[in-house]
Amino acid sequence: MEFHYEKQSLHFLEEIEKYSSHLLQITDTLLKTEDVDLATSPKDLVYQEGTMKLYHFRPQKKNICPVPLLITYALVNRETMMDLEEGRSLIRNLLDQGLDIYIIVWGYPSRLDRYVTLDDYIDLYMDDCVEFIRRERNLERINLMGVCQGGTFAAIYAALYPEKIRNLITMVTPIDFDTDDGLLNIWCRYMDVDLMVDTFGNIPGDILNLGFLMLKPFQLMMDKYIGLMESAKNTAAVKSFLRMEKWIFDSPDQAGEAFRKFVNELFKKNSLIKGKLEIGGRKVDLKKIDMPLLNIYAEQDHLVPPASSKPLGDFVSSKDVTTKGFHVGHIGR
Repeated sequence: MEFHYEKQSLHFLEEIEKYSSHLLQITDTLLKTEDVDLATSPKDLVYQEGTMKLYHFRPQKKNICPVPLLITYALVNRETMMDLEEGRSLIRNLLDQGLDIYIIVWGYPSRLDRYVTLDDYIDLYMDDCVEFIRRERNLERINLMGVCQGGTFAAIYAALYPEKIRNLITMVTPIDFDTDDGLLNIWCRYMDVDLMVDTFGNIPGDILNLGFLMLKPFQLMMDKYIGLMESAKNTAAVKSFLRMEKWIFDSPDQAGEAFRKFVNELFKKNSLIKGKLEIGGRKVDLKKIDMPLLNIYAEQDHLVPPASSKPLGDFVSSKDVTTKGFHVGHIGR
C-alpha cells in the first residue's frame, strides 16, 4: 500500500514538473512573438457609408469569374475570420479558384449608431453595396454569400430583391430559431432585450463575448489554454492560437435598435420562418428566393445548430437547392 501511494506521489510530481516546464516554454515563446496580423489578403476600399465599408479583393487569377461575389458577415464578430492567416483562409482559397470577391465590413458602431435599425443594415447598407457593384460592373445580378448572422441578412435580402441576386450561398446561417438544440436559442427567448437596449444603448461586445464563452465554458475558458501549453515549442501553432484569440475578443458593440429587433423578431417570435418579419415596410417572404441556393451547415455547431440552418431549403422556391453539412463546429474547427 505504501508503495502504491509513493508511486502516485511520484507521478503527481512528474506532472507538475512537466507542466511547469511547459509554462516556462510558452512564456518564453509568447515573449518572443510579435503581434500577429489577420486578414492580410490585398484588398481596396471602394465604397463607404458611415461605419460600413465595402472592400474589393485584388484578383489572383487573370481569368476571373465574370459575376462577382459579395460576402456579408455577422455583426457580432469580425469578418477577419474568413481570412485568418495564410493557409487558413476561405478568401484566399476562393481567390485562387478565380472568384472576384467583395466584402462588407460593418465596423464598430459608436454611440451615434444606437438607432441604426435592422432595416438600415439590410435595406439600406446592403442594398447600397449591391447597387454599387451592379453599377460598377454593369450587371443586373451578382452572387451573394452570407455567413452566420450575415447569412440571415443575405437570405432576407435575396427574398426582398431576388431580381438582383444570381446565386445565393449561406453558411452556418440561423433561419429557424424555434429549436432547443442550441443553448443560445433558449437563452435568447428569456432575454429582456428591451431592458438591455434601454439601459446600455448599444450592447457592449464584451457582454456578448462573455455569453458566447459561457456556452462552452470548459472548452473555451480552460481546455484551449491547456492545449496551448502542449504546443509551447511550436511557434507557428502559437501564432495561430494568437490569431484566433485576437479574432475572438475583437467583438464590436451592437447597434441597440438592430439588436432589439433581431432578438425580439427572430429569436423570440421566429418571424422570418413564419413570414411575418417586416423590413423597410415589406414582409419578407422566403418563397421569393428563386435563384440557385447553396446552404452549408456545421454538424457540430453549438451556436447555429443544424436544426436552425438546414430548413432554409424547405422554405424557398428555388429549383436548384443544395444543402451540405460538414463534420465541424461553427467556425470550421
